[in-house]
Amino acid sequence: MVFSSAVFVFAFLPIVLIGYYVVQSRYRNALLLVASLLFYAYGEPKFVFVMLASILFNYGFALLIDYSNNRRVRKLVLWCAVLVNLGLLFEYKYFGFAQNILNKVLGGMVFSWPVPELPIGISFFTFQALSYVLDVYFGRAAVQKNPFHVALYISFFPQLVAGPIVRYNTIAEQIQNRTVTLEKFSDGVHRFILGFAKKVIIANNVAIVAQEAFATGQNHSFLMFWLGAIAFTLQIFFDFSGYSDMAIGLGKMFGFTFEENFNYPYISGSITEFWRRWHMSLSQWFRDYVYIPLGGSRVGLLRNIGNLFVVWLLTGIWHGANYTFIAWGLLQFAVQLLEKFLIRPQKCRLALIRWGWRVVTILVIIAGWVIFNSASLTEAKQYLSAMCGRGVTVWVDAQALHLCWEYGVYLLLGIVFSTPIAPVVGKKFRSLLRSEDTFYYLRSGGELFLFCWAVSFVLLGSYNPFIYFNF
Repeated sequence: MVFSSAVFVFAFLPIVLIGYYVVQSRYRNALLLVASLLFYAYGEPKFVFVMLASILFNYGFALLIDYSNNRRVRKLVLWCAVLVNLGLLFEYKYFGFAQNILNKVLGGMVFSWPVPELPIGISFFTFQALSYVLDVYFGRAAVQKNPFHVALYISFFPQLVAGPIVRYNTIAEQIQNRTVTLEKFSDGVHRFILGFAKKVIIANNVAIVAQEAFATGQNHSFLMFWLGAIAFTLQIFFDFSGYSDMAIGLGKMFGFTFEENFNYPYISGSITEFWRRWHMSLSQWFRDYVYIPLGGSRVGLLRNIGNLFVVWLLTGIWHGANYTFIAWGLLQFAVQLLEKFLIRPQKCRLALIRWGWRVVTILVIIAGWVIFNSASLTEAKQYLSAMCGRGVTVWVDAQALHLCWEYGVYLLLGIVFSTPIAPVVGKKFRSLLRSEDTFYYLRSGGELFLFCWAVSFVLLGSYNPFIYFNF
């Protein structure tokens, strides 16, 4: 079930909200847990047992760590937790990839074991569960002895299958004690509608352009290749940030406050800044559980470079079992090395270099998304070469012009709203009105229009995937 589907918007969410506010407060967590399991079971019920196994194991590991006073025993349990969680990821996400690599190395189909289907959002709920055990081990969070609270933390449907990756110590108190005010609920509805509109109106429409351009076996024009790269750059941002907005909004409707996951990443002046603004919960996860434990930047030069290499290699692998994701991660690593040790754009006093590197940054981001979206490194190389004009015989074709005419408004909306222009204009407009009531009614009317516009696409059955469901 996806947030931008009719069954979620008009059936699942209203029923859960009504039930949540009708039942007594002591039963609300139980209702949310049941709803979350039903949400995940929709479509593929068998994978609920995979998530339940993850919950059970990590609940037990945390209890054992808290119970023992022996440092060696605690460390042994921690390593067992790490191995079980990563083993679960490997089994469902990387087993087939590893098997193919072994067959290539050995020169034949030596291994042909069946590859299991991929449970939706397994990387998200596995990282979330593992962070709980790690925080208990390092004393950053108190162990939770109620298994249903741990289950709700890991399975809570707003952030279950595509994040943000929520840390247990940020919502532990909220699970047990929380209140919902009319203002908070209203903010949640506001945030959900904005995310819903970003996903359905912008992401889904620019996705059609990207899909056409990345279609294999087609000879496109130079304009078409660039159009597709820009379209996918916008698609992945509005797809993922729209989902995060909806998740944050849904959380507020039920009294939870989640941390932000995006902060206008495409206005970044460097790749380092980009990763402080893009998928912030994942960046913070790798920083706190991989980079800093390895020594971070408090070590020698070569060791620091090695730490960065490990983090970005794992970041690429986390996103998927394909060489393209590894290459994408290593691209981030290579550019950050240039920034950290050579260019240093944030400290440079020359405006020309800072703005020049800002252009380089967005080009690197676009090139990275081309690699990310390609089925193989060969296809990525061919696509990037075509963007540079190599092998392209036609600069503009009818297909590119048709897509510009048909979807140009959505591309333009995507470019505009990927910058903080809207909140700046909104703030200025609000100050000019000098009336909070008037601003509230105008904003509500605008959001109602966006919601109806987005719903019309949903009811018409338009293209409606979620990119990060595969991770």
